[in-house]
Amino acid sequence: MSQAILSIQNIRREFRMGTETVRALKGISFDVNPGEFVTIMGSSGSGKTTLLNTLGCLDKPTSGVYLLDGVNVGSLSRDELARLRNRKIGFVFQSYNLLARTTALENVELPLYYNSAVTATQRHDRALKALESVKLGDRQDHLPNQLSGGQQQRVAIARALVNEPVMILADEATGNLDTRTSYEIMALLQELNQQGKTIVFVTHEPDIAAFSSRTVMLRDGKVQKDYKNENIRSAKEALAALPVSNDY
Repeated sequence: MSQAILSIQNIRREFRMGTETVRALKGISFDVNPGEFVTIMGSSGSGKTTLLNTLGCLDKPTSGVYLLDGVNVGSLSRDELARLRNRKIGFVFQSYNLLARTTALENVELPLYYNSAVTATQRHDRALKALESVKLGDRQDHLPNQLSGGQQQRVAIARALVNEPVMILADEATGNLDTRTSYEIMALLQELNQQGKTIVFVTHEPDIAAFSSRTVMLRDGKVQKDYKNENIRSAKEALAALPVSNDY
């Protein structure tokens, strides 16, 4: 077995709120191997947002060890953490987080501005290639308000891919989308996963989790279940099975 892309061991996260101590994560451990498509599920208050912030190197745990692509995250300075986050993780958010007055291509180029080794020409070429990989090469000059919600999320996925990260980390990436568009995005993610991309997807929707190969279920800051999905649904097939709406 090749080295885990992500390994967390006994991760705990505590917050002080006034005189109270809130224990958001209570000793979480699991690995994610290269090429896995893992969903993290849990209801509100289960600790999944805190875990997501930890995995995304946006927050440091109170205790425990987090290794990302063999690097001990806990030992890094703030600048090193920002560099690791930019090079190793591609983020996809529920609200897309695109710059409104910036074209699709320029939005995708953004993470590369922090990489001084990449020239302007390389930046353009890599961003265009990433847009083409999400089937939006012909929309490169469109502004976000000229794109549908699903297209905006595709731009966000292209932006997550442009730095060739070791992991795509998606936070409720279908939460703002209707069923048809959600399935289109999951079909794209399944395609990327089949090409070897490692994906960690946070969701509270069981039908979305069914498209992944493994589910980690959180409850009250602990891993309640961690299981392989024996019958992985094909998002492409689920999409084809949806009734044709008059809205389209």
